[in-house]
Amino acid sequence: MADFDDGKDAGALRTIGELGVALGIKAHVLRYWEDQFPQLQPLKRSGGRRYYRPEDVALVREIDRLVNREGYTLRGAKTALKDFKPGEGEVAPAASQPAFELAPPRGDASVAFAPEVIARLRSVRATLAAALDL
Repeated sequence: MADFDDGKDAGALRTIGELGVALGIKAHVLRYWEDQFPQLQPLKRSGGRRYYRPEDVALVREIDRLVNREGYTLRGAKTALKDFKPGEGEVAPAASQPAFELAPPRGDASVAFAPEVIARLRSVRATLAAALDL
């Protein structure tokens, strides 16, 4: 689950600092996510020091993917992760979200978008469509 190049075994516990550096997420964000996502419960030892297990790392990666890459709100990510089980892959988008195709560009048809831009735009469009259906 944890594929860090930090010299530790894949199943080793990681501190909040180690996890933050490995995933590029600040410690205060990880602590905030603990408040927002009840299933994120790293081990806490003396002095409140946090130790993240491999399943915690998998959950943090999934939260990061949904919130920072797919554009989910924390509420939407919380709903998507309701039944998340580490090791089962990524959470699929909700079935109720319609699939959209991007319209061809207006005007200059030679305009090309990078695949990651198109994926991000589709994600934003799906999020907006879901919000309008509420």
